[in-house]
Amino acid sequence: MKKTIKAVLLSAFIFPGVGHLLFKRYISAAILATTALTATYLLIAKVLESAMLIVDKIQRGEVAADVTAISDLVSQQPSSDGFLGTDFISIILLIIWLVAIVDCYRIGRSLKKKDSLKKVAPQ
Repeated sequence: MKKTIKAVLLSAFIFPGVGHLLFKRYISAAILATTALTATYLLIAKVLESAMLIVDKIQRGEVAADVTAISDLVSQQPSSDGFLGTDFISIILLIIWLVAIVDCYRIGRSLKKKDSLKKVAPQ
C-alpha cells in the first residue's frame, strides 16, 4: 500500500493527525490531534450535561421512567445552545477531521513529486 493512501486512511479512520506521524510531521500531528481532542472533550461534556439534566428530571419524578417519555425529552433538548453548542462543536470536529485527511493527501503528493524529481535529476 502506498504511503500516501496509508496516511490518509490513518487520519480518516483512526484519529486526525495520525497520518501525519507517518510522514514525520510531528508538529502538524500534535496540533490536529490536540484540537480534535479538545473538540471531542467539549462535545462529550455537553452530551453528559444534557444526560444529567434528564436523569435529574427522572429522579425528581417530573418525567416517567418510560422509553417514549425519555425519548421525547431527549428530542426536546436544544443542540445549539449558545456558542459552544453540540451542533457547532460537531461541525468543528468534522472540519478538523477533513483538514487532516486533505493535508495528509497533500503532503503525500508533494513528497511523491520530490522523490520523482530526485530520480529524474542527474547528480
